[in-house]
Amino acid sequence: MRKSRYSDSQIMAILKQNENGVSVPDLCREHGMSTAMFYKWRAKFGGMDASMMKRLKELEAENARLKKMYVEERLKAEIRQEALEGMPDKAGQAQL
Repeated sequence: MRKSRYSDSQIMAILKQNENGVSVPDLCREHGMSTAMFYKWRAKFGGMDASMMKRLKELEAENARLKKMYVEERLKAEIRQEALEGMPDKAGQAQL
């Protein structure tokens, strides 16, 4: 996963500045980011405090780890299934 240019505390500070009346274009110009990024952050982190933001990041990391584990296990199961399908049937051999 890509590392953000902005730390969690910077994101929170930028969102707080907007809540205190600084316009979005001014904030974006000051911090060198796009308005789309600001609105994405506001949709994702708006109304959160730092501890909630940290917890969200932890849960996202755990979710990514669990998805990776699921994919690995699914691949193992498919390999096992292919191996079982490729094995000759003993009952079929006895009739020959």
